[in-house]
Amino acid sequence: MNKYETLSEQLTELISRNLKQGITALPTEADIAKQYRVSRQTVRAALSLLKSQGLIESHRGSGSYATGLSPDADRNLIPILVASSQEYIYPHLLTDIRTALADKNYQIKVHPTENDTSHERHILLSLLEAPPRGLIVEGSKSALPTPNIDLYEKLKAAGTKLLFLHNKYDELPDETCIKDDNYYGGYLLANHLTELGHRRIAGIFKMDDKQGPERYLGAFCCLRDQNVEFSDRNVGWFQSTDVESLEKKQDSRFLATYIREHLSNCTAIICYNDEIAYWLMKELAYAGIRVPRDVSVVCFDNTYLSELSKIRITTLTHKPHEMGNCVAETMIRMLQGIPVVSQEIPWELIRKESDGPAHA
Repeated sequence: MNKYETLSEQLTELISRNLKQGITALPTEADIAKQYRVSRQTVRAALSLLKSQGLIESHRGSGSYATGLSPDADRNLIPILVASSQEYIYPHLLTDIRTALADKNYQIKVHPTENDTSHERHILLSLLEAPPRGLIVEGSKSALPTPNIDLYEKLKAAGTKLLFLHNKYDELPDETCIKDDNYYGGYLLANHLTELGHRRIAGIFKMDDKQGPERYLGAFCCLRDQNVEFSDRNVGWFQSTDVESLEKKQDSRFLATYIREHLSNCTAIICYNDEIAYWLMKELAYAGIRVPRDVSVVCFDNTYLSELSKIRITTLTHKPHEMGNCVAETMIRMLQGIPVVSQEIPWELIRKESDGPAHA
């Protein structure tokens, strides 16, 4: 083995130790030459080898830094647990995460949990057989207590960096999470409707994932702040099993029930997401309720479903690629040992055709 190859292995070990302490900068060429008693030419050759392996990158004027990659390619695979890789919101998000991580030579493997706690547990047990360096998790039924905290604690003890997506469990309050600013989003939609003159506003939200209660809270705190009366009778709640029946069987009976039992004399509805708004508008049409003439409909996510509807749906959106890039960048920093913080991605209102002024 050449001197520079020996030195590159020694520097790889140094990088691994330093990353555990949050140190990404390598010593200067002069310091490396002095510490390992080699020539500057040998140092440059070793650094060049490490750079070709993707383990370091050079910053002009400030030296070399660890990328966070492992020399073992299998250790650069990041598992992602999501409710369902087929669900309408995920393809673009997963593509953005995959692309951003691939730019830094990381790969992802998607594990759908079907938003099922027991399925999530089986996946976590499998991952514990060879704990990954990093794990991105969208919690299953995150609004409820989870019995899987023991496995997350074991993964953390094994050195796995946990990054939560969209939500996180109350039992893991200190973990980093990249999520939508759901409270503000709900507030933004309710405020938009009140500016259109609506005073009888209904809502329908998902109860077993945290995003639902958060979006509900933002919307109805806005009504409270504007002294607009609201009633629990006008709020409907659904759960994961309802969505599963909707997607697999096109069973929208829970939405028909919502219209009969909760809509009353309301002139506007805030929906949990585009998917619910899309199917709800079909049920409204069956019931002879016109959108937006009789009732305005607004929602979250700005997916293709908001365009697919006969009447394009007013919705909230993020800047393109913002969520996926933020998730990838945060995970990379965690693997580099750099401190990170949770972030809430802001929403922007995209007005289309499903909302209008309130009618008496």
